[in-house]
Amino acid sequence: MEAEEELGVLTMAAMSKTTAVITCAGMSVMYVAILHSPTLIFQLRPPNSFNQFMIRRFICAAFASLFCLFLSSFLLLPVENLKITHLLALYGIQTDHAWHALIFPVSLTSLVYAGSVVLKCLLLLDLWNGDGIEDVQHNSLHDVYNKICCMMLSMASNVAAWRNLVVAPITEELVFRACMIPLLLCGGFKAQVVIFFCPMFFSLAHLNHLLEFYIRKNYSLKKTSIAVGTQLAYTMIFGSYASFLFIRTGHLIAPLAAHVVCNFMGLPAVYANRKGVIVSLAFITGTVMFVRLLFPLTSPTMYQHGIDNCQCWQGYCSWS
Repeated sequence: MEAEEELGVLTMAAMSKTTAVITCAGMSVMYVAILHSPTLIFQLRPPNSFNQFMIRRFICAAFASLFCLFLSSFLLLPVENLKITHLLALYGIQTDHAWHALIFPVSLTSLVYAGSVVLKCLLLLDLWNGDGIEDVQHNSLHDVYNKICCMMLSMASNVAAWRNLVVAPITEELVFRACMIPLLLCGGFKAQVVIFFCPMFFSLAHLNHLLEFYIRKNYSLKKTSIAVGTQLAYTMIFGSYASFLFIRTGHLIAPLAAHVVCNFMGLPAVYANRKGVIVSLAFITGTVMFVRLLFPLTSPTMYQHGIDNCQCWQGYCSWS
């Protein structure tokens, strides 16, 4: 913990709020700019396939993440004190209670999707019974198992799945949580403020969809506004939750795991045409449990050693 205390003195003395905000805004714009210009960056011909195009974007996302890591390290840590242990602690990469940082946030996040899980179970039950499924000839456990295996294999070979479940969560959490939150905290912003302020940069990175919906997909202005507005609201809510997890646990793996769960599940199911009451009750029950367990399952004492008297440099151990 002495290294963390030393780290806090170094960074707080060298960072201002203005510098932190400008840097975070610059990182957000740069991340989007690099991500959407792979052809210009690599000076290559247009991609021959969607897979080739996505692979180029993966490389761009990795480059943008590395650049942001380097920039934040340069601003937060003086060169003479630049140590790998400081950097790992700065970005929430640590082994202390790592399993807790994985299991508890995943369990907590899954509560919001209780309605979605119940809906999928009901659909699976329909598949088991063969209700309305014309292509199911044998309703056996082996058939269901084969369908699940085929689905998993299909996802493993799907470049879009790699984007949503691997590349996007890792690169976005590195940039918008691991890099930006320490900058804002060390710039003098309180942790509670950062939780609601940092997601603004995360939402800014998704404004490019405004042009995508309006120009490429030929949506009307009203339909584009509704689609983008819904997405921005969702990213703001998730961004606040991910920032909360990072600050409370001190682990990058916590918001990363939650990000993967949310990308995999999509928007929570609140109601369904069939058996909607059951789905709605499951959603409400899961949401209530999520709210009640939010602070207990993210208590810093479950993820860190020696945080008595607020020794952690981020200050999250002072939260009730």
